[in-house]
Amino acid sequence: MALLWPLTGLTGIGGTGAPRALGIVALTAVVWIGVVGFGRVPRPVLTLTLTGLAFGVVALAVSTLVGGIGLGGDGAAAWTAIPALAMDAGWGALAGVVALGIQKARGGTR
Repeated sequence: MALLWPLTGLTGIGGTGAPRALGIVALTAVVWIGVVGFGRVPRPVLTLTLTGLAFGVVALAVSTLVGGIGLGGDGAAAWTAIPALAMDAGWGALAGVVALGIQKARGGTR
């Protein structure tokens, strides 16, 4: 899922700016919440927090290697890496809370 950022940026799919970002975030959230919320994951909040962090690391590494927006590109400075990773972990934690709610509504983990 982290490859959606650089791939859509390189191909132009999804346009630019907010519509592209919201589409990618929404698609990623639906997949994460669906898989973890309806799956048998024992700690959904921790799992998706770490997943969000890994998502950020992969997205940052790929965007740096490709040379788009990232540490190697013209659009961002190195100091933006830590806040970006924290934001990705935060989105993962929020998705984990929603997935936990789905698990509890379904009767908990089996």
